[in-house]
Amino acid sequence: MVPAATTRDVELTTLENGVRVISETMPHVRSVSVGVWIGTGARHETEKVNGICHFLEHMVFKGTKTRSAEEIARVIDAIGGHMDAFTAKELVSYSVKVLDEHLPLAIDILSDIVLNPMLREEDIEKEKGVILEELKMEIDNPEYLVHEIFSSNFWKGHPIGKPILGTRRTIKSFRQDVIGDYHQRYYVPGNITVTAAGNLSHQKLVDLAREKFGGLKVREVPALGPAPKTHAAIELRNKRSLHQVHVCLGAPSYPLPHEQRFACYILNTILGGGMSSRLFQNIREKQGLAYAVFSELSLYRDTGCLAVYAGTSLETTNRVIACVLDEFKQLKQDPISEEELRRAKEHLKGSLMLSLESTTSRMGNLARQALYFGRFFSLDQMAESIEQVTAEQVQRIAQEFFQPDRIALTVLGRLDEFQFSPDSLVC
Repeated sequence: MVPAATTRDVELTTLENGVRVISETMPHVRSVSVGVWIGTGARHETEKVNGICHFLEHMVFKGTKTRSAEEIARVIDAIGGHMDAFTAKELVSYSVKVLDEHLPLAIDILSDIVLNPMLREEDIEKEKGVILEELKMEIDNPEYLVHEIFSSNFWKGHPIGKPILGTRRTIKSFRQDVIGDYHQRYYVPGNITVTAAGNLSHQKLVDLAREKFGGLKVREVPALGPAPKTHAAIELRNKRSLHQVHVCLGAPSYPLPHEQRFACYILNTILGGGMSSRLFQNIREKQGLAYAVFSELSLYRDTGCLAVYAGTSLETTNRVIACVLDEFKQLKQDPISEEELRRAKEHLKGSLMLSLESTTSRMGNLARQALYFGRFFSLDQMAESIEQVTAEQVQRIAQEFFQPDRIALTVLGRLDEFQFSPDSLVC
């Protein structure tokens, strides 16, 4: 491996009003990816305005005081750039990837849409229809729906368990004053991080950011709120239009900033993180019980979840659940072998290195490290953290979280007379 691939040229400057500006120089490329990150997401919403963060993300592209929605799109297309945005549970991202020579224009566009959205009432009414169609599209996807039902029960009573898109009721209720108030409260300097990666100068990025964001007045950043509690809920949801039964079964995990996070990643990789994982090999390859089966980690600032998903037939649903629980049991009882641990480590390191080859992924990685850790890790440091994970650490995590009274289950499909007892969650 070329040494330059594992080192990182990262610089951070905090403007006088609190806006953070972070860059990673990658001189071997001709592109620059730049993003504006807002430290707010679905977990900051009350039940009454669930989905407003995502709604606002849509609305900023509907025009500013100086540009129409069409002009925003046309300017980016004219330089061959790519613009993107997304809303997550704890952050919102607006980003552009352009040739390095167009960095000033990229910053100009991003700052304009983030800081100066018009939020016209007529645009809001039209966008309600767009987002309601997006919601229908997602609800028609049973994999999405079973995960949403699972999350709402797993973190019951906490905003982090609510859907990012909101509900039909909340989406229809949004008005200009409510959206504008949310924008003013959360899009404030102390909640804004600007990151960029590619062929750029840090000082030039700082100068551009100061020009666009430096005039913002300091305002208090709203408090995070209490940490969510997890619930071992079981829900059987009947949906007769489905031909498969969709299963989501999960347990708590450590939060993202936890020192044992890499051991959690190893556990997830071994359990269901790839084609050689235990779940895939056992449930799909050996028994042919499912086409799709995998595990995934959802880690946040102060909570986490390791969940298993599988799509199967009604007749084999109980067998699939039993197989997952058996894998939980084996991970608790028997330390993983050195060979399996080595494979998981190499898989994880390879995935990490490959995922950080583009300017866009580096830009996003900078933002997440700043928001969750307040520091930056080199690729060598992350690889070394993976290498330090032991079989005993993985087993201890399994023993701590794979407990019957901590496991939640959601089953979605044409369930007819299907039943499941909490007593069956033996592992």
